[in-house]
Amino acid sequence: MNDFFRLDHDGASGVAELVLNRPERMNTMAPAFFPALRDAVQALDDAGDTRVLLVRGEGRHFCAGMALDTFAADGPMRAMLDTGSARRRLAFQTQLRRLMACFDVLDAARFPVVCAVQGACVGGALDLAAACDLRVCSADAFFTVQEIHIGMAADLGVLQRLQRLLPQGLARELAYTGDRLGAERALAAGFVNAVLPDADALVAHARKLAASIAAKSPLAIAASKSALNHARDHSTAASLEQMTLLQSAVFDIDEMARAIAAWHAKQPASFEALGAIATPARP
Repeated sequence: MNDFFRLDHDGASGVAELVLNRPERMNTMAPAFFPALRDAVQALDDAGDTRVLLVRGEGRHFCAGMALDTFAADGPMRAMLDTGSARRRLAFQTQLRRLMACFDVLDAARFPVVCAVQGACVGGALDLAAACDLRVCSADAFFTVQEIHIGMAADLGVLQRLQRLLPQGLARELAYTGDRLGAERALAAGFVNAVLPDADALVAHARKLAASIAAKSPLAIAASKSALNHARDHSTAASLEQMTLLQSAVFDIDEMARAIAAWHAKQPASFEALGAIATPARP
């Protein structure tokens, strides 16, 4: 249990929901949020029962990012923010990379991650959303690189990911100005896949999307995510080579037979979960 979100899991469908549940605080983040998120997503991946993860927030806003008191001189990150010596700067780099890795886990998970955004998605929340596979939002949603307003460069992955998800000029405009990217412009630019009229319609649409993905072969979905991620970060030639190795590892004629039979019968197919990842026992 943690103070930032709850985790719901539907064993029948394989859809899990990570729900930010501090609406009275606009679902703001604090240092403890990051390892909690990392550990929760990693545990889902290790268990092997999850086919899709839906990330959403309760209340009027998805998430207002890092609570500003985090950056106070006497705040909870005081030790990390001390860069007054070479040793402290080296420690800062290590700690920052560990924070980045807490969102990397969304990208590395074997299952797709769908992010449903209503209202504000700013600062660290945009880092989170950008690390997900798909984003949908309500008509009142807006996205902001908030860090530029408080005198810092965004540093948890949004600058690296945003320019792959948006036209280069628009990504830089948002990074330099901190202007809001509204729902309709986000849709036109391809950052979100759909805009829904309100929060209720958003959740319904996101759940339907997640269920549609979860109904497919989890083996084929995991392979597709791996191939897409590799192609995003490598050349076409290198990605085609990766695909030959990947396909030889995951090609399963029995899985295909079940999918084809279900498709012909116009019935949902029954697929085994990916299964748990064995971890070595501690001595």
